[in-house]
Amino acid sequence: MLDIKYIRKHPDEIIQNCQNRHLQIDIQKLLELDEQSRLLKNELDAMRQRRNEISQQMKSPISQEERQPLIAEAKQLREQVSEKEKKYDIVDASRQDLLSQVPNLTHPDSPIGQTDEDNLSLREVGAIPEFDFEAKDHLTLMEDLDLIDFEGGAKVAGQKFYYLKNEAVMLEFALIQYALKVVLEEGFTPFITPDLARMEILDGIGFNPRGEETQIYSINDSDLCLIATSEITLGGRLSNKVFQAEELPVFHAGVSHCFRTEAGAAGRESKGLYRVHQFSKVEMFIFTHPDQSEAMHEKIREIEEKIYQELNIPYRVVDICTGDLGSPAYRKYDLEAWMPGRGKWGEVTSTSNCTDYQSRRLNIRFKDSETGKNRFVHMLNGTAVAVSRTLIALIENGQQSDGSIRLPKCLGMPDIVRK
Repeated sequence: MLDIKYIRKHPDEIIQNCQNRHLQIDIQKLLELDEQSRLLKNELDAMRQRRNEISQQMKSPISQEERQPLIAEAKQLREQVSEKEKKYDIVDASRQDLLSQVPNLTHPDSPIGQTDEDNLSLREVGAIPEFDFEAKDHLTLMEDLDLIDFEGGAKVAGQKFYYLKNEAVMLEFALIQYALKVVLEEGFTPFITPDLARMEILDGIGFNPRGEETQIYSINDSDLCLIATSEITLGGRLSNKVFQAEELPVFHAGVSHCFRTEAGAAGRESKGLYRVHQFSKVEMFIFTHPDQSEAMHEKIREIEEKIYQELNIPYRVVDICTGDLGSPAYRKYDLEAWMPGRGKWGEVTSTSNCTDYQSRRLNIRFKDSETGKNRFVHMLNGTAVAVSRTLIALIENGQQSDGSIRLPKCLGMPDIVRK
């Protein structure tokens, strides 16, 4: 979340930022609640201080005549404090709820816009393939090569679940192994993370685990949710951590399954593996000094580009517009791969600089070597490989006229051919 002190000093900037992100948040109401909360807190502190003064007076040698009015005042204060605490808790909970909805600040270079149509394409890398035969989509190719079973997935778990089969199984592990090799060379520490996290961790990272708009699966009769990305578990693992300044930056990479409800995602463009309820992913995560976060953001983007260049997948780099940014992101880049079956670009990676928006919620700090005070770290995330969509791009761009799939050498696998 944002620092409430910053919101108090810059309300017009915050209001404009919400408008740019097309979010309806009553900042004036937030400021009113904040003022009420602070006033009630001051009144409570004064009452408690007076109660402590009475307690000290009662311990001193005083007459019964002097003691009686103090006892009466202490009783009255006890009742007043209890009533005031209830009022404060209600007001402060409303304040916190509204504050948690305020999005991060936005990088001044992020394009202003409402939807993904307003995202800015920065450059295209790699040649879009020109086929001298009728190209097929990945679902047709994978079914022809006996690589996938959506029907079995639907029977067992419901629509948009699937089984990978035969060479596709090995291809998933090859992609994960390749991505891990790249991030290890870049200094990341690898983790296999839990596939579940507590709701408070999801809230801290900025995912909404409740309501109709959620993309999160919640576990009945518990405070656990299935994770949508290991960004959740990598960030949450270090909640309440205080780093020494010299420890930063910290590079972590997580391997996990990812679960998403994909509510409202039906349609032709969601065909096959493009939008599914479960997939595997390798995620990069960095905790860094605030002065280095923009450089770290570029580092993650460069790693993502390196991976997709070596996979021989044509892609473009996209600067995400204000209306398409998630609340935690200060700035976000996507890589969109060319997908012949869709006849258009499709997102395969994202990387976000979330500055101190998540660390403030999770209380992850570092001791500033200059001031000796604790400050919030900046937190960044980025996809190394999301297996399902990378499979789409590999298979569709690598298809040959005989129905086989040519694979890049970096995966160490032979081409997939008809048996």
